[in-house]
Formats: sequence, C-alpha cells, structure tokens
Amino acid sequence: MNLQNCTDQELIERFIKGEKRCMEVLISRHKQKVYSYILITVKNTHVADDLFQDTFIKVINSLKAGTYTDKGKFISWVIRIAHNITIDYFRREKNLNTYSNDDNDVDIFNNDKFSDDNIEDKLIGDQIESDVRSLIDFLPEEQKQIILMRHFAGMSFKDIAEQTNVSINTALGRMRYALINLRKIVEEKNVILTK
Repeated sequence: MNLQNCTDQELIERFIKGEKRCMEVLISRHKQKVYSYILITVKNTHVADDLFQDTFIKVINSLKAGTYTDKGKFISWVIRIAHNITIDYFRREKNLNTYSNDDNDVDIFNNDKFSDDNIEDKLIGDQIESDVRSLIDFLPEEQKQIILMRHFAGMSFKDIAEQTNVSINTALGRMRYALINLRKIVEEKNVILTK
C-alpha cells in the first residue's frame, strides 16, 4: 500500500508499530502548515527551523509514549504542540538580557549585519505580506492568534475552536473583530495593501 494514500491515523498506527517511514510522510504532509504557523509567529527562519524540529521531536516522543489521543485531529494536535513550544521560546527569550539603543550614543543596530535586503530586490507581494504580518501584531492576543491559525496555518474554524477551547461562533466573532480592527489599523497607519 502506498503510504501517501494512508490517512494520518493509519500512518500514526503504523509508525507506532515501527514503520519509521510513516513519520516522514506525516511530516512532509503537514510541514507547510506547521512551519508557516511557527514562522509567522517568530518572524525568524533560523528560530522557526529549530522550533519546527522541536515540535516534531515532541510529536514523535509523544506518539512513542502512547500519549496521543486526539484521533482524527492530528494536525490540530501538532499545531497545539508548535504553539506551546513557541510560547516557551518567547518566555526563555524574555528572560535573557536584551540590548537597547537608548543606552548608547552610537546606533548599535545601524549596521550592515542588521539591514534587510534592498527594497528594490523584493517583490511587491512579499512586501504586502510583510505589512500584513506586522499589522497583526497590533491586534489583541486572541484576535492575533485566530488570524495566525486561520490564514497562516490554514486551520478550520472548528479546529481553531477546539484548540482555543471556545465555540465556533466565538472563533468566528473573533475573526470578524480581528478583520475590522485590521482595517482600522491599515487606515490609521496609511498602509497601502494593493499591487
């Protein structure tokens, strides 16, 4: 039987029985959603790579330990693990020393190492996506979370409701208010989001 045709649950059961290739198929199948969710949250590809790897290490260990119980909801479970690992990352970062430009006469961040690629080298579409991602940070946490889960992780409202422990109507309402607030932020900041 071709592993690509197996359901997530079938792959999980076969992986637990020792077929390591099944995990490769699961990772390949869900990499885009999980990685996108992490990347949009941390905004750093190197950190996202590490957190993605940590997520699937935890997935593998949990499956081997027999603690996976969300039959039929594998991707929601993996996104929840990714979310928790990302939160842990931010907690650790918060506890580390930080540097501020305010304490120095010289702008320590005005250095070629910290500069982005030249704006002419970027596609307009990438700039629009970047603008939207930065505007999302201005939203309240519940609204920000639902936008990330829905639009960047591709989760259904049902999965979002289950993961955030709210009703589907509450999840839909949060999305509605998030979009209304995003429109207001776009107007306030005079951001142009068209090609």
